[in-house]
This record gives sequence, C-alpha cells and structure tokens, in this order.
Amino acid sequence: MVRPDRRGGPVHPLDHAAWTSLTGPHAGFAVGSGTARRYRPDVSPFVAVSPDEIGPQGVSPAGWRDLVALLEPAETVVLFSWVPVADRLPAGLEVAAALPGLQMTAPPQQADRADPDAVELGSGDVDDMLDLVARTEPGPFLPRTRLLGRYLGVRIDGRLVAMAGERMHPPGWTEISAVCTDPAARGRGLAARLVGSVAAGIRARGERPLLHVSAANTPAVRLYEHLGFQRRGAGTFTALRRTGG
Repeated sequence: MVRPDRRGGPVHPLDHAAWTSLTGPHAGFAVGSGTARRYRPDVSPFVAVSPDEIGPQGVSPAGWRDLVALLEPAETVVLFSWVPVADRLPAGLEVAAALPGLQMTAPPQQADRADPDAVELGSGDVDDMLDLVARTEPGPFLPRTRLLGRYLGVRIDGRLVAMAGERMHPPGWTEISAVCTDPAARGRGLAARLVGSVAAGIRARGERPLLHVSAANTPAVRLYEHLGFQRRGAGTFTALRRTGG
C-alpha cells in the first residue's frame, strides 16, 4: 500500500505532513528556507523537503542540498517519505536506520470522549514525561516536544504511567503522538482512553486526528484500528545522519 496517487491534482496536506506543518501552523518551530525545513533541534528530529523536490525516484539534488545545510556534523534527523530515499543519498548523508511506517487517519465523524482521569501535562511534568518515554520508547520525544501541542497523562499514586499528545499539525489536521504506557500499567485501556481524549480535543477545534506508527508494531496498529483509525498509506521512516566535519 502506498499513498493515494494524486498526480495531476492538488497535493493533500497529509501527503507531505511534516512540510505542510513546518510551512503552515508550525512555522514558528521551523528552521530553514528554500526547499527544506526542519523542526528546531530541541523540539523534534523530523525534517521535510518541498513536495516539488520529491518524485518517483526520490529527493532532488536541490532538496538534498538544502536539507544537508540544515544539519550539524554527526546529527541524526528523521524523514518520513512515501518513496525510497536510501539509495540516492548525496555526499554528506548516510542512513542510520530505516523503518516501515503507516499513516493512519480518523474518520470525519466519531464520538471521541475526554477521559476524566486524564490530566494536562505542562512544564513541571517534563522530567516525568522523559522518564516515561525512556521506559517505553514510543518514538522521538525531546525536552521541548510538548510545545507542539496538548499532552495528556494518567498518574497512579503520583507516578506518570501513560501519556499521549499532539505533534505535527498539517492544516486542518493534528497528529497524535507519544502514545505510551508503563509496562506495569498495561492492560487497563489507558492508551485507548488517552488517544480518545486527545482526539476529542482535536475535533473540538474543528480538525481531524491522524497518526504515524511503525508498521511492525502490530499491537499499536490493532489498537488504532479498533479506535476507528484507517490506514491511509505506507511509507518509511528514514533516520539520516550527516557525515563529515
């Protein structure tokens, strides 16, 4: 499965979610100009290349040039793409890892509900959020990632045991991310409840929820499908490292 073929038609915001976020609602978190953008290094490792510089064969030389210019030596960033990019890298970039991924979207109408046990997480919760991420490894989460949107959590006996929040923000959409539950608290439906709570907040703003997930994470994919999310397309998370000095 690949993204819908839109050749000859308008580009959908989700076809290039990081780009439309960084050049739209998240422009305040963006670094770069020309054909490449990235999130500020302390916010998110995701980068993007202009849709005009990505074709069936991958990223254009101009797109790679502008992207490499945004990176520090030895720095690793993440590019989500619908087409393979690993075999056409320019000098100065190498693949650190590649992971098949899915983009999933919630239907236009769904009765998401806020959970009464969910609490909003703020600056005073960052250490607990980072500790939970370290224990559960839901994906990239940095000290200032929480600034991208609203994050909710559940505490048991004062300890943060589950979390979910908002990351990319293509126009009209908000991505649900950092969905994680402490191993000792699993089996209670906390992830489902938090995803529903975050989704309810997104819909209250007149937007629709989306998410990205590892295609190999079968339990997570199954959970999201149970919650009504549908597979929109399959791509690859490619971790790119800048080489040289």
